[in-house]
Amino acid sequence: MSKINNILSEIGVSKVRLAKYLGVSRQMLYNYLALDKLEDWPSEKATRLMQLLEIKKEADLDNIEIDGEYIIKIDTKLNEGVKVALSGSNLIDLKGFNRKEVEILTDIISLLKDRLHDDHTKDTYNTYVYLYHYLQSMGNSKELKYLLCFVSKLMGFTDPMEFLFNQDQQFNFESIIFSAFALYNNGGAAKSKIAETHRRFVQEIERKHEEKLSRTEELNTVTAQALKELGFTGITDENAKEVLEKIAEIQTRAA
Repeated sequence: MSKINNILSEIGVSKVRLAKYLGVSRQMLYNYLALDKLEDWPSEKATRLMQLLEIKKEADLDNIEIDGEYIIKIDTKLNEGVKVALSGSNLIDLKGFNRKEVEILTDIISLLKDRLHDDHTKDTYNTYVYLYHYLQSMGNSKELKYLLCFVSKLMGFTDPMEFLFNQDQQFNFESIIFSAFALYNNGGAAKSKIAETHRRFVQEIERKHEEKLSRTEELNTVTAQALKELGFTGITDENAKEVLEKIAEIQTRAA
């Protein structure tokens, strides 16, 4: 595998471009390149790499002559391959996004696919479900963004003094979360205090759930009243605007 690494380096192919060409995350590519031989790769990825390098088997690597023409040919193949990967294989339409947005979206999708491919356990699936819920909730809480920043810094991806959002709030949040992590890892909290904190946590969730149910019930009542006053049996595309205006009017009356 060192021969492949040397050739890629001599040609000037970055791991980022090669990962996108192969349709995998950078981490997965590093895992492939750490294997002993090309036949240990997934057959689809090994075939795609051999097509890129214009060889039929790993032994042909010794016969590659790297010159200007070969480098240009590989570069062209990479560019075309990445365009195809970005346009059709990532399950979403990426038209209208700029280059950086496309790169981060494809990196995220590739990483999720790789992890799910390697681990089909319920833990992985459940983790992804929670991640989906997290992403759905990010617009409702700025602290969720701060938590992502904290994890990025904790794992060494981001400078600990980088603050891309509200600096004062981020600083305070990260300090508090770090203290909580330290408390958790050191086992420094009494079981009784933890239990009481968790009880309040559950109560807060139940309160929010009750408020949501109450608002839903209230909206259903007002909607039914609006339909009755207008003489409609239900909301349709044709009457939706009128019904919504009547709902707003009824809510104003009750205020």
